[in-house]
Amino acid sequence: MSCCSADGTQKMKLHVLPVSANSHGVLAIVKALGLEDKGLEIVDAMGKTRTEEFIAMNPCHCCPTLEFGGDKGAIWESCACMRTLCQLFEGGEKYYPKDPIMRGKIDLVCDWKNTSLYPPFYHIAYVMFGVAVDEAKAKEDFKKLCDEHFPVLLDTFLKDTKFCYSDTPTIADLGVAPLFTLIKGRPKFWAAVPEGVKEYHARVIEAFPEADEYFKMLDGFATGFKGDGADAEP
Repeated sequence: MSCCSADGTQKMKLHVLPVSANSHGVLAIVKALGLEDKGLEIVDAMGKTRTEEFIAMNPCHCCPTLEFGGDKGAIWESCACMRTLCQLFEGGEKYYPKDPIMRGKIDLVCDWKNTSLYPPFYHIAYVMFGVAVDEAKAKEDFKKLCDEHFPVLLDTFLKDTKFCYSDTPTIADLGVAPLFTLIKGRPKFWAAVPEGVKEYHARVIEAFPEADEYFKMLDGFATGFKGDGADAEP
């Protein structure tokens, strides 16, 4: 299937923030499936998400946003975008298998990422993007990651497999692992991350070399951060 809409009037576009971990999973799928060669356009949305045009397409003004052709509208949220691309294009079943039980497990991890894993990152990481954060809350939330969320990842999702419920990477891993790069903005926090989590993070990043430019962009941004909170103890 090409990336043209059903009525053939317009190509699909993926609007991203290139340095954002939330955009990286979808970018990795686009690169792995060769979707640019099939007509999908990657659009840098930096500085554009609050424009009238963007908000008309996505009132939540967030990225990634997958814009369909013609009058098909758009969707957002990284896992929704990854699921859709994998179901639309040949080869996608490699990253979002068709087996219903396996899909259920992948969907579980994606939902866990959004509802449980991701919220603690606000006070830990968003200081790098100029957002005012609560340093005491950053420490509290990092402790929650270590005490509650990392054990779920290591002892349940990765209990018997290299990736989440799988020996090969899926969209679940692309939803979860890129987030961990954000912790590198606080080196002492990163030093306290369990080795199993660091090893998993590295496995996922290495599994998608086509998206390396984006992974390295965030890694360099985080490791180069020298602002308030960079030297904080966890």
